Amino acid sequence: MFIHVAIFVLGVIVLSWSADRFVYGASAIAKNSGVSPLLIGLTIVAMGSSAPEIVVAAIASFAGNPDTAVGNAIGSNITNIGLVLGITALMRPVIVRSLTVKREMPILLLICLLAAWFISDQVISFVEGVVLIIGFGLILFGMGYLALTTRKDDPMQRETEDEIPKNVSDLSAWLWIVTGLVLLPASAHFIIESATHIAIYLGVSQLVIGLTVIALGTSLPELAASIAGVLKGEHDLAMGNIVGSNIFNLLAVLAMPGLIAPGVIDQEAATRDIYVMLGFTILLLVYSFDVLGRRRINRLEAFSLLIAFGVYQWFLFG
Repeated sequence: MFIHVAIFVLGVIVLSWSADRFVYGASAIAKNSGVSPLLIGLTIVAMGSSAPEIVVAAIASFAGNPDTAVGNAIGSNITNIGLVLGITALMRPVIVRSLTVKREMPILLLICLLAAWFISDQVISFVEGVVLIIGFGLILFGMGYLALTTRKDDPMQRETEDEIPKNVSDLSAWLWIVTGLVLLPASAHFIIESATHIAIYLGVSQLVIGLTVIALGTSLPELAASIAGVLKGEHDLAMGNIVGSNIFNLLAVLAMPGLIAPGVIDQEAATRDIYVMLGFTILLLVYSFDVLGRRRINRLEAFSLLIAFGVYQWFLFG
């Protein structure tokens, strides 16, 4: 058991690091090609933050564990709001000012409802996988359009530009891209293998492992990025990382089991976990657009998110 836990932890570290290096290289190439910083941030960086979930879901589906992939998609969204945003806003209240982020939040809720509808019959079909991956492409296109039409004084413009790597040669950037492409699937393979053994040892389902330990591990990039963003006063970038990641999780990550291993999934995902995810998403919108118009998530609200997340984890293992 100890060996499998050690392999899992090491795999998560390598997965997070390789995803970061891949995004670094891809962002540098785009920057060197003259692509605007906001366009890079809303597409490459946002997609890169979900790269660990996408790769893990694909590897799990190829290995015949679609429940792990489904659990990872749903669990990562719950973790991003309950734990990542909870910790971030507890450290410093998160102010929501960017019109770009405000536009993304209702889209996230609609995609959550679509995902709930797709898995309500306890089946992820190939057609549903195709619809989700097409939706992923449309969202990327839409974010690109937003980046090109967003006002120059939008907070996301400045905050994103500060995060894009500068003065990186194309050769170095391509080396980081290749490094990420090699290590991402390799580390994901070891994560899935070790997580399967951990699930057997603990006597829990593959779905629960995907909802908990794998979701936590693959959400580490969002946690690091959000904490770093809010400490530097880049509140909209921190919130944008979470919202964008959750959108991509439901479209690109949830599409993997449908495209690779379509079929029946654990009924608990359709009757319990998807509704928990919807509840956290609704809380995110309510807290961000409260009746007093403060447009921020304060420490009391952050504490409530953490409590709700803790209760959910206790229920899963209780």
